Amino acid sequence: MAKLLIVEDDVSVRSFTARALAAAGHMVETAEDGMEGLDKIKQEAGAFDLVLSDIRMPAMDGIEMAREAASAFPGLRLLLMTGYAEQRERAAELEGTVRGVVNKPFTLAEIRDRVGEALAA
Repeated sequence: MAKLLIVEDDVSVRSFTARALAAAGHMVETAEDGMEGLDKIKQEAGAFDLVLSDIRMPAMDGIEMAREAASAFPGLRLLLMTGYAEQRERAAELEGTVRGVVNKPFTLAEIRDRVGEALAA
């Protein structure tokens, strides 16, 4: 299965998503915000099959993290998630870099499906 990084500041969403994807057989690492996420991406030299990140976070948001990660590791696959419509529009500027945006709240089946689609793309 795939090696995933989940970047999410909300502990309940982060743990739910990590458990759901680990139960689907993926190796999952987590980060609490974009700065920690970017650090983990750099430490692993971009060796994640997919980075799933919230857009709206303190310190460094998911858009900025995605830009920097994609610049350093052009082949890195990114999937964003948000509960805010205006944040979804911001993600449009990353088309070609980001494999899509998942709307929150999502179900277990939805997140597994969207991750599967992003990995297959």
